[in-house]
Amino acid sequence: MDEGLIKKIRRNMSLDEMVSLCSGNTAWETLGYAKYGIEPVMMADGPHGMRVEEDSGSIGVAEGKPATCFPPAVLTACSWDEGLLEFAGKTIALEARALGVDLILGPGINVKRSPLCGRNFEYFSEDPLLSGRLGTSFILGAKSHGVGCTVKHYLANNQETRRMTIDEKIDIRALREIYLKPFEIVIKEGEPMAVMSSYNSINGKFVSQSRYFLTRVLRDEWGFDGIVISDWNASYDRVKEVMAGMDLEMPGNGGINNRKIFDRIKEGKLKVSLLNEMVERLIRFSFLAKENRRNFPSPTEIEQKGHHQIAKLVALESMVLLKNDDNILPIDRQKIKKLAVIGSMAFDPRYQGSGSSKINPYHIDTPYEHIKILAGDDIQILPHQGYIHDEVVEQIHLEAQAVELAKNSQLTLLFVGLPDHDESEGYDRVHLNLPKKQISLINKICKVQPETVVIVQNGGVVDMNWENGPKAIVEMFLGGQAGGDAIAELLFGENNFCGKLAETIPMKLEDTPAYINFPGIQDEVVFGESIFVGYRYYDYTKKKVRFPFGYGQSYTTFKYEKIEQGPLVLDSDASVVVKCRITNTGKMNGKEIVQLYTGNAHSQITRPLKELRGFKKVFIPAGQSVEISFTVDLNDFMFYNPTTKRWEHESGTHEIYIGASSRDLPIVYPVEIVQELIRPITQVAYIGDFEKTDRGQIILKILLAGFEEIMGAGQDMDDAFLTAMLKNTPLRKIVEYSRGIFTEESIKKIISLVNSDVSLEGLTFEMLVDGKEKKKGFFENLFGGNKDEKISIHSKIKDLVDDDHAMVILRKYFDDETFESDYLQMAIKMGVCLDKAQKLLPEDFFSDEMLKEIDRELKEMTK
Repeated sequence: MDEGLIKKIRRNMSLDEMVSLCSGNTAWETLGYAKYGIEPVMMADGPHGMRVEEDSGSIGVAEGKPATCFPPAVLTACSWDEGLLEFAGKTIALEARALGVDLILGPGINVKRSPLCGRNFEYFSEDPLLSGRLGTSFILGAKSHGVGCTVKHYLANNQETRRMTIDEKIDIRALREIYLKPFEIVIKEGEPMAVMSSYNSINGKFVSQSRYFLTRVLRDEWGFDGIVISDWNASYDRVKEVMAGMDLEMPGNGGINNRKIFDRIKEGKLKVSLLNEMVERLIRFSFLAKENRRNFPSPTEIEQKGHHQIAKLVALESMVLLKNDDNILPIDRQKIKKLAVIGSMAFDPRYQGSGSSKINPYHIDTPYEHIKILAGDDIQILPHQGYIHDEVVEQIHLEAQAVELAKNSQLTLLFVGLPDHDESEGYDRVHLNLPKKQISLINKICKVQPETVVIVQNGGVVDMNWENGPKAIVEMFLGGQAGGDAIAELLFGENNFCGKLAETIPMKLEDTPAYINFPGIQDEVVFGESIFVGYRYYDYTKKKVRFPFGYGQSYTTFKYEKIEQGPLVLDSDASVVVKCRITNTGKMNGKEIVQLYTGNAHSQITRPLKELRGFKKVFIPAGQSVEISFTVDLNDFMFYNPTTKRWEHESGTHEIYIGASSRDLPIVYPVEIVQELIRPITQVAYIGDFEKTDRGQIILKILLAGFEEIMGAGQDMDDAFLTAMLKNTPLRKIVEYSRGIFTEESIKKIISLVNSDVSLEGLTFEMLVDGKEKKKGFFENLFGGNKDEKISIHSKIKDLVDDDHAMVILRKYFDDETFESDYLQMAIKMGVCLDKAQKLLPEDFFSDEMLKEIDRELKEMTK
């Protein structure tokens, strides 16, 4: 890319021309200037297939031109297969090329905070690592055919309810560890062409107007050099968005907001340098699209049949077998001669979600037609609709007929799921239940026909409180246009199940981490669960779940074995390799998804018990074994410290877990992190923090010796109470406590010395203070007592204990053990006041509220 040319073009453009680039020319295309070589860039929805609108002038979501409909992210994530996602990205990119599309509006990598989100079918997982890695693979696949991707929706687009105005209250740890993390992975590893800014606000500011998120984090920290696009009609204040770093407003609206940019620059209220940077990015964006068109010619036609088979492959690798009692599956052609296929979704499947990503498929495979093909002449198929997607119309006869048919079969395949209108972009679900008539049908059929398999089609997880009824359950999710063929092959054992859940299926809605905070009140929602999203929450609270994260069965079985190795030790520059052996102990070839988690059973930080850090999907022939290895480094044990605003680790012993799901981790390796994390001393650091470094210990020893000399005889610095108070005092507070011996300059000097590598030889207490003389009144305001003779909380504890009336009050709040404790005896000896002692003692000794009550009663006593 010729950066010099880009700057030259920008300098030759008029202000009016520059601002005209800041919004779309149409609903799907940017503005071009032939005289500058700036060509329009064409974009279209495409997370799971291309939706190029036939009629962009219609109201609502217009039907797209025919294209291959792949399974949406809710299903592809269950493949846990980065190569497969890359393959899908390549295939979708070929269709984009054929349709004249330069930029795919996808993938969507928002973390699934609540299973109620109406758009969860477009997102991968409740885990940020899995979401980021799969999103990266899709982007790299599309890029290999010269098509850019727009990663979305940045940031925390986790609900549809009032999505255009909702203000999300999210703490910084949750942002960094959960919601920003998949975007960080994708930006650094996938380098997408564009990022789509979301509708919502975070902590009081629209993301589209947040310079922190769009510039400081996205560009300065992560190195993103593409453009930021608004979500469609998500521009609220175009001038503030320019200042934040949002480059392109979509869709085009006739330049209404461009005029505001023009006027503010003319008025001197907006720096033209910000516009210059944006325009250069937009020119670079156009040049990259032009370069891609030149280097990757458009195919003359789409290989419909071939792409259909790739869509089928994606579905085969992703569908999840949740239950298979008595090995009822695969269907045994020798035993089963009468097979009931019941449920509307067997004949008219739900294969994709609703909203802006809805594809117009070339062809749709129905489960029924492909079950019938595989059954052949040897198995009699008994079909029945079972229900219709209408909860108003009575369906008593339909249900009765279906139950009777199931009773007369040897095996029943019951297809159920969420109808199209139950979940969609634009609104959230309010419960996790299947339609009532489907639940009734499941219960009645399972009662008369124990040999029942329930197959579920859904974009978001559902409550499976009926799980004990059927002998087998298949989570089909949304299978794309070839899903019917894929499920038929899996049911008959033509292929083996190998998908695993990318999100937890809870026992009930009330168990979910965001239950009491979703979708919020009016225009505000609190992310009260913080970092505890999905399995992180269920494991930490020890909640029973119906099916855990990472879970999925196969027609074969796998045995995990530890490969013994030497002690694992980690420091800042090193990594460790952990290995295990997986054996296929069954009679059928299969694929296993091996998962690696890290944790710290004795962490001093509130954090998840374990977190996904790696995964591999491996093919293992029946009876054979493979060795799997993972490389783990210090980054796999990090947490985000909101105080220091950086990623940190704990030293000591941690654990590496390897297994088949988040709750099936038979292999555990201890790993020792030897590097102590050294946090710089600041003004708000506690004096006790000095003990954590060699330099700090030297300075602390000098300080304590000086304190002892100043405080005079009778004040033993070895006393536990005094030492505890000093160590639990913020460094900055000794300015007030010392009555002028220490100043702000003294504190700066101490901070500089402890954080530097300057020699400390010969350092004395006098060098650390600004006072010319040592003052016996040191800490006078701590121990000085109450100038008023009346008894109060400002009195010395000694005076309170000596006062009979005061003791009557104090005994209401403290037991005999407290009055006999070393704490109290030291406080009496040192002349500490009650209110000062309360502030310096540990929080659990007595609270602010207790102090207020004591104060109230002492005041009543003195009246």
